[in-house]
Amino acid sequence: MTDNATRAGLPTTRRFLPRPETWLGHISEHRHWAYFLIVPSILFIFVIILYPTANGIVLSFREMRLTRPDLGTDFVGLRQYADMLSDPVFWVALYNTVKWATAAVLLEFILGFAAALTLNRDLPGMKVIAVLILLPWFLPNVVAGNIWALMLDPRLGVLNDIFVRLGFLSEGMAWLADPDTALWTAVVIEAWHGYPFFALLFLAALKGIPKDHYKAAAVDGAGAIQSFWHITLPAMKMVIAAAVILRVIGLVNSPELLLILTGGGPGNTTQVLSLYAFQTAYLRFDFGYAGALSVVMFIILMAFCILYLRFLRIRD
Repeated sequence: MTDNATRAGLPTTRRFLPRPETWLGHISEHRHWAYFLIVPSILFIFVIILYPTANGIVLSFREMRLTRPDLGTDFVGLRQYADMLSDPVFWVALYNTVKWATAAVLLEFILGFAAALTLNRDLPGMKVIAVLILLPWFLPNVVAGNIWALMLDPRLGVLNDIFVRLGFLSEGMAWLADPDTALWTAVVIEAWHGYPFFALLFLAALKGIPKDHYKAAAVDGAGAIQSFWHITLPAMKMVIAAAVILRVIGLVNSPELLLILTGGGPGNTTQVLSLYAFQTAYLRFDFGYAGALSVVMFIILMAFCILYLRFLRIRD
């Protein structure tokens, strides 16, 4: 019937749905196609980042103690923040956070830059050296922390045994239990574990600098130091800025290594804000005060990023 109607030139009642590729082709030509493509990413960001962040901010203005259900979850305004100003542990943790992040990032930056400059040379065995340099980055924080805790053990640690045999120490030292050495020992361990992050980014940036720039500078009589200062550093400015910001954010927000090595001790000498917030939430079960600590950390990191980018005169 349909074939006869078609041959006779009559309209048919049979309709075919457009094929999927045809439908997608029509939509892709629409000027709003880009918005359809970013919808999954926006939903993912909302569920994973925006909603938990907003919920944490709201939590900082409410009472939330799992050990005191009789207090309820009423709105308490700025009381959590007022308590923070009179909390001596908060100020110690804030000071330690500044020392921890500054010293660790500076040491990782120097080691990472040196490693990147070394790997950027076309010398025999560089591939093997590259694998060895990147090995610490492959280890999870839990594994790296436990390895170093064993090596620094005052009785059984291999490092203490080496220092005693070399005459640097008369007996094994409790590096992570001494208030004078605990934080700086943790900084060295963190630098060992985190410097490959800088090495990878800096090596990629060095590979992207055209060799012709260095040849032209050499023709003009520039030495190695002048080429490094006027060619290498300016070309890596954006990468350096991004790497430092990402690493500072990672260090301030990640207390795993300190939790494993010292637990914030001895006597809060290695207590940082992220670790204090974690212990407040999951040891004291005071999620309201922990939320306030997290909001303060968020504000501090935002202020640091803005001031740092302005200092480097980066606007894009």
